[in-house]
Amino acid sequence: MEVTQVAVIGGGSFGTAIASILATNGMVTRQWMRNPQIAEAINQQHENPQYLPDVVLHSSLEATTDLAHAISGAQLIFVSVPSKSFRTVVQQVKPLLQPGQCLISTTKGIEPDGFNLMSQVLIEECPGHSVAVLSGPNLAKEIGRKQLAATVVASSDGALRTAVQDALGCDYFRVYASDDMYGVELSGALKNIYAIVSGFIAALGMGENTKSMIITRSLAEMSRFAVAQGANPLTFLGLAGVGDLVVTCMSPLSRNYRVGYAIGEGRTLEEAVEELGEVAEGVNTLRYINTQSEQLGIYMPLVKGAYAVLFADVDPRLVAKELMMGENTSDVEFTLAKSDIGV
Repeated sequence: MEVTQVAVIGGGSFGTAIASILATNGMVTRQWMRNPQIAEAINQQHENPQYLPDVVLHSSLEATTDLAHAISGAQLIFVSVPSKSFRTVVQQVKPLLQPGQCLISTTKGIEPDGFNLMSQVLIEECPGHSVAVLSGPNLAKEIGRKQLAATVVASSDGALRTAVQDALGCDYFRVYASDDMYGVELSGALKNIYAIVSGFIAALGMGENTKSMIITRSLAEMSRFAVAQGANPLTFLGLAGVGDLVVTCMSPLSRNYRVGYAIGEGRTLEEAVEELGEVAEGVNTLRYINTQSEQLGIYMPLVKGAYAVLFADVDPRLVAKELMMGENTSDVEFTLAKSDIGV
């Protein structure tokens, strides 16, 4: 698949960062957004002042508020909008699509009605078009500043995987491939929950041993849930799993970590989200995963504890304590099942 033109749907930080890479790599790149002031700033000052201030964008990147213009002629369409508006935007994109155009989701979230991942929304709304997901340890501000980073493109379409690798790969951004679209995408959504937990653990001044325990058990918990949904457990050993989890749980640049940190400092959830000024996908994902894990009977003590902290005003100190008081289990249950511990 030869890619000469691309579109990025969404004017947020990550969409802007990858749009600049695509333009730098020589493709005609159009980025759609609703805000005409930001579009003008990108076109005139080559900067997204709201989401990536002080990051110089490639001069050939064209921002537009005209969705049809953005999509027309693009071989690859990257959809980078929050999960709560994802389907609505895709429904606007759908009648504008031409045969052969491919859709790539970069959104790490879950749709509340029906528990759909963004790839499932794309497949449902746009049948006949190849779909991929992009996920990994990708803090947009670092990518915008051209600091070394890597990501994962997952799709059942090998030609699309290769096309995305070629389109986005450069000397500071590397793209690895996977065929486990569901596992890559689900890990990207789930890790946001544990970034919130890590944030309030850090704000409470807990030690490095505690942080390490929380992150490692988070990996076990999210992989347990994903594998129950049909994902490949090996996916969680890669960039989309442990890689994304570590950076999101350790970096103050992470929106979800910052929400958790603010809560650990004593702010309410509403105050933390308002102070952030951006979408923290983990807040809504936590609601959906807590409900789903209870319905499916999947043991997720960190999710249960985080839900109690955010939505029932429980002291966040109790999350780590509850983990210590929970049932004994194996370290890596894919190598030693809980039922075989005493065998």
